[in-house]
Amino acid sequence: MTVMRVATFAQSGQMIADALRVQSRMAELQIQEASGVKSESFAGYGADAQHVVNLQVGVTRAQSYIDAATLAGGKVQVMYSAAGSIADIVTQLRSQLSAASTGSTTEATSAISSAQQMLQQVGSLLNTQYDGQYVFAGCKTSTPPVDLSSFASSAGSTTTADTSYYVGDDATTSVRVSADQSVAYGVNADNSAFEQVMRVLRYVANSSSLSSSQIATALDLASSALDATASVQERLGNAASAIENASARQSDYKSFASALASDLTSVDVAAVTAELSTYQSQLTASYSAIGKIFSLNLASYLK
Repeated sequence: MTVMRVATFAQSGQMIADALRVQSRMAELQIQEASGVKSESFAGYGADAQHVVNLQVGVTRAQSYIDAATLAGGKVQVMYSAAGSIADIVTQLRSQLSAASTGSTTEATSAISSAQQMLQQVGSLLNTQYDGQYVFAGCKTSTPPVDLSSFASSAGSTTTADTSYYVGDDATTSVRVSADQSVAYGVNADNSAFEQVMRVLRYVANSSSLSSSQIATALDLASSALDATASVQERLGNAASAIENASARQSDYKSFASALASDLTSVDVAAVTAELSTYQSQLTASYSAIGKIFSLNLASYLK
């Protein structure tokens, strides 16, 4: 029979309650030690909960902008490369036309034959794909924007623009790189620069012969096409730079927000381990004291 139950009840009850609180705190610390974070739920962050949520949302949004910029940047690089290849083709055409301007029938025939091949090459370049999308098609990215089936065989002229080869749309593609900034980067296959390239190539390719005046006219158009293509490349370069800079800003913000969120949610594992050790000692002492209180009885008290 336990003695002094009434006298010791309040004290033992308080000690048990304290021990349970210590045990509960230890459980929290053990979870923190294992996970490295203060709480497994937002409720555990108290007044910082809303800040943590806002930062995590910001990090997710920044990553979405980075992903979009990466995809758009890849497209721009592919478009820039294709435009450069087209410029090289026009440069080759000019060289052959210049050679033909001497009056050589052989050089003229060679220029005509080359122009036929070049027309197909440019058409293929304007049907370039990236990530499964046709980059020069506007928003009709699932359909090749250039169809030469009827265009290539018609004579055309050097003075009348003709984009009948183009089957894309008029949309200009852009990418949102932040909440308040979008970068337009799209260049369609019916762009004036490419239309001039297609026009001069078709004109030369469908000529039976080339007179000096025809060569001069074709050279003028080829020069204009080359200048216009260089302008397209410059525009694409500027777009690539803007996209890259915007992506870098988002990366910086993401790093900052991630670090700040980590400061609010993470724990110092070493400090938690030390605190856990302290509570372990307290809990051991509490259970020892509780055990002594409950072991008291009249017989042992009178001895």
